[in-house]
Amino acid sequence: TREIVGNSAGIDLTLLIDSGTDSHSFQPSVQDILKISEADLFIYVGGESDNWVDGVLENAVNPQLCALNLLEALGDDAKAEEGDHDHGEEEEADEHIWLSLRNAEKLVQAISASIAGKDAENSDYYLKNAESYSENISALDREYEETVESAKFKQVLFGDRFPFLYLTSDYGLDHFAAFSGCSAESEASFAT
Repeated sequence: TREIVGNSAGIDLTLLIDSGTDSHSFQPSVQDILKISEADLFIYVGGESDNWVDGVLENAVNPQLCALNLLEALGDDAKAEEGDHDHGEEEEADEHIWLSLRNAEKLVQAISASIAGKDAENSDYYLKNAESYSENISALDREYEETVESAKFKQVLFGDRFPFLYLTSDYGLDHFAAFSGCSAESEASFAT
């Protein structure tokens, strides 16, 4: 979003989650809720970690507020979170969509369209920035692809929770993690 809006003076861009904050357990402050409620555009990942969003949007002060759920924007490209879904648990989408450069390219288009829709006067500027940023993402994607193609090993072992499903899928890497998904309530078995 920052790359798309560039140095547009009319945009007040706020990142709600501070660097180092665990996005899985984020709860908005009263000030955050007010800021969202008054916003013109609210962009969020969606999914289980953002269950709090619906209540905030229902009570928005700005009737023109546009909300962009990135998981929904990704559509059929969203992957089911890996893990144990026994006992009638509903399968959840893996929320770590930003860890895929290929998803990022798709999401840049959705974000730039939303921003341009809110500020039609400067839409060409936003769309040009989005195109430039997408080119950078594509170049980085090609570098990743070349690195993986030349790698001797194509398996990732991860000794923690596993947020890299999209990334490993993009480049055909096999993976194994001590914990499936990102649940803080899972425990590694002895076999694991």
